[in-house]
Amino acid sequence: MPRIIGVDIPGNKRIEYALRYIYGIGPAKALEIIEKAKIDREVKANDLTDANIAAITTILQKEMMVEGDLRRLVAGDIRRLSSISSYRGIRHRRSLPCRGQRTKTNARTRKGRKQTVGAIRDKTMRKLAG
Repeated sequence: MPRIIGVDIPGNKRIEYALRYIYGIGPAKALEIIEKAKIDREVKANDLTDANIAAITTILQKEMMVEGDLRRLVAGDIRRLSSISSYRGIRHRRSLPCRGQRTKTNARTRKGRKQTVGAIRDKTMRKLAG
């Protein structure tokens, strides 16, 4: 498993897919990095030479924001939105979708498991609960 910028990328996958394990690199950026480093797309990550890994590392450090820096930037943006009490910040604070999705149904990923809220009608059950 080669290590690039502190991330172990899977060695058994082709390099264009293995680079996507780094936070901030998607399909288009992975291909862009491979072209700049002049690496064949068919090469598996285990078969990379030290020179190839060094080329990828320099490209990532100089030209792109990935991993810790990008995570810090995103977290800072969310913190800023929350501190100025914008709509999106409030939605982030309440763990609700903030891009206009419906929440009456769906939104389970963001809201978590269903929690039934309401009065207990049976008197014996009310005594047990209270």
